[in-house]
Amino acid sequence: MAKHTILFICRHNSGRSQIAEAYLKKFGGEDFHVESAGFEPAERVHPLVVEAMKEEGIDLSGKKPQSVFELYKQGRLFEHVITVCSESEGECPLFPGITRRWHIPFPDPASVEGSEEEKLAQIRRIRDAIKEMILNPKEGQFNFRDLK
Repeated sequence: MAKHTILFICRHNSGRSQIAEAYLKKFGGEDFHVESAGFEPAERVHPLVVEAMKEEGIDLSGKKPQSVFELYKQGRLFEHVITVCSESEGECPLFPGITRRWHIPFPDPASVEGSEEEKLAQIRRIRDAIKEMILNPKEGQFNFRDLK
């Protein structure tokens, strides 16, 4: 059986989409080929996102943000494309092709404010909300269990 192909997109591919990719890989297992990308990829995954995910036993320190456009130019196709940008960011990038599109917005970890500990606490809340979306989606949202 072919693997289901899933792409998570956010603006910089340095936080939300990386978190979602990691969780779906962890909980979806071998049935899925999961990637993430950004419209304007950052230089690296946000350090506090790396720290928050390390608390979950997931190492994102070696992950490099990638470009939605590069994936498109490579002719990559995905069955499901899930944008996780918040409405406040304006246009969330669209990935072309015949695919099922989902929009499940989350706040941007790069925009959290406060001390390092306050920022980390906010990023943990974003992380936990993304984990909840993967494990317990609301009705009508992307549900990886429906594809197994």
